[in-house]
Amino acid sequence: MATTKKPGVRVALVTGGNRGIGLEVCKALAAKGLDVVLGARNPELGEAAARTVGARYVWLDVKDRGSIEAAMKTVAAVDVLVNNAAVYPAGTVLDAAADTWREAFETNFFGALSLCRAFVPSMIKRGYGRVVNVSSGYGAFAEGLEGPAPYSLSKAALNALTAKLASEVKGDVKVNAACPGWVRTRMGGGGATSSVEEGADTEVWLATPPASGTNGKFFRRRKPIPW
Repeated sequence: MATTKKPGVRVALVTGGNRGIGLEVCKALAAKGLDVVLGARNPELGEAAARTVGARYVWLDVKDRGSIEAAMKTVAAVDVLVNNAAVYPAGTVLDAAADTWREAFETNFFGALSLCRAFVPSMIKRGYGRVVNVSSGYGAFAEGLEGPAPYSLSKAALNALTAKLASEVKGDVKVNAACPGWVRTRMGGGGATSSVEEGADTEVWLATPPASGTNGKFFRRRKPIPW
């Protein structure tokens, strides 16, 4: 059963929200007064994380179409979509296993694509929406597509999705991508140069811009970077 949308309150859905950058984005958006829906695959971890930041929890596995359809029925409407869920598999173009490639693209690209297809049409219909695709400099041609091949190429595809969808949206709907940088999370490791607060800042900024805000761009630390 769909929950009732509070009048005048924007609803934000964050995927992979139970830890790291996703959890920090949930916390920051909740602090700004948004009605935050924290999406995560593990109900126990997701519900516990949601309680810590004052968010609602919804079971969401971005690789599972049935999960996305169930989330659509649970959440009344989404004004802000943060596609944060990601995996970081290792390997080169020639040695990474087929299953590794599938996992990278199913999560990092097709997951975001499915969420956009699920929620952006209603944003366009209502005349307001913000989509933030959490990408990486490893997915930028301008920065050499560095890093493990399955990860970098799946993020390059996410960047292309960002640019293409941004050209198709209408009304006050903005679609942008963010590179958090090297962040001290389970994925980034303890030696990373940025805190989770620093890593989440650009995503939160892109999730809450005015109508005059940017569309179809790629940012790091609130500054545009080349694709």
